[in-house]
Amino acid sequence: MQGKLKCAIYTRVSTDNQAEVEFNSCQAQEAKIRAFISSQDGMEVFRVYSDPGCTGANLNRPALAEMLGDIKRGKINLVISYKIDRLTRSPKDFYQLIELFDRHGVDFISVTERFDTSTPSGRLLRNIMLTFAQFERELTSERTKDKMLERANKGMWNGGLVSFGYNAINKKLVVNESDANAIRATYDDYIEGRPVAEISKVTGLSKSRISTILRNPVYIGKMKYAGKIYQGNHKPIISKEVFNLAQEKHEGKKLVLRLYKDYPLAGLLNCKTCNSSMTPCHTNKKKKNRIKRYYYYRCTKTFKRDWNSCDVKQVSADRLENYIFKSLERISVDKHYIDSLIFKLNNSQAGDRIGLELSRSCSESLKISAEIFEQTLRLFVKGLFERKGIEKNLWAKKFIKSIVYSKEEIAISFYYKPEFLQQG
Repeated sequence: MQGKLKCAIYTRVSTDNQAEVEFNSCQAQEAKIRAFISSQDGMEVFRVYSDPGCTGANLNRPALAEMLGDIKRGKINLVISYKIDRLTRSPKDFYQLIELFDRHGVDFISVTERFDTSTPSGRLLRNIMLTFAQFERELTSERTKDKMLERANKGMWNGGLVSFGYNAINKKLVVNESDANAIRATYDDYIEGRPVAEISKVTGLSKSRISTILRNPVYIGKMKYAGKIYQGNHKPIISKEVFNLAQEKHEGKKLVLRLYKDYPLAGLLNCKTCNSSMTPCHTNKKKKNRIKRYYYYRCTKTFKRDWNSCDVKQVSADRLENYIFKSLERISVDKHYIDSLIFKLNNSQAGDRIGLELSRSCSESLKISAEIFEQTLRLFVKGLFERKGIEKNLWAKKFIKSIVYSKEEIAISFYYKPEFLQQG
């Protein structure tokens, strides 16, 4: 046996299932290679290196690593595999292996492709076949991507990590009602202004998970694939309105500035019918080839549940703001009305359609003066008409504690502090 070439037999299959298929198994590859070696003079088997269930797309394989180590230690003269792609499917990796083989005086033979890398014709054939092997792999990958894109366009789930609130059943996303309730509560609390840290304590969910939940479009029936959003077939957990409101909240100060700029009564309005807050919103409508934006204050209950959950629903922002500001302007110059108002307030009587209510957060011993209140109200109204955007909203919040709206009346809770006279 002395002087014979020491041959390394290398076998590989990509998956465990392939490893069990008789004609394609590592054992079948080994048998064919042994038969080839037996038919040749001057060859003997040094060792069999087998990687069952390993991909050929990279070199991270235990048996391959052992074989390369033995090559570097000078124990091998010839590497034999059943096909080139059993050694690797990557042209780049194959070139690296061949260079390593050359440095250590090792040749390579593919039994089925019948070429020897020690000859020019063998090297040429090797390069051609590797190029086609890579082309086939890329073509298969492209077909897989096309199939997954087609599934995404049809609203079908492509697998992967299942979002909290859903279960994967028969390759479909099905709502887990128990988790879905936690998601709905998370959105409701966040929209109401509860901090994420506080929501985390109540729900037991981590802050990072809550942040992910609040931005995940899967909860409104959509899916992400390859960086794009597609309409899914699965059942949504929350409405689009609730989701969009949470996204606006998530923008933080940027949103606050925008809301205050467009809505001077933002953060002040409450619905008398259901005791929910009223939040700014808008819709875009096309008129004569132009897009016009309409602003509203909408009861948040209609966001969380459905449009008919509250009779108030929404009110035109322009109409409500003009009505309140004009009414306050009229009242501020009506001495008789103010005297009557102060009398009613001091005697706990109800006001009219525009009701002004003074905050008693200051000292109870403070005497409510009609004269001071009149001056304060005039200063407030003057400031309202002088200011714009966010300054108008900030000015309103200095004087108005809250506004309770219903279809029948509007009640304004007004801070009563004489020192406001010095802020004009």
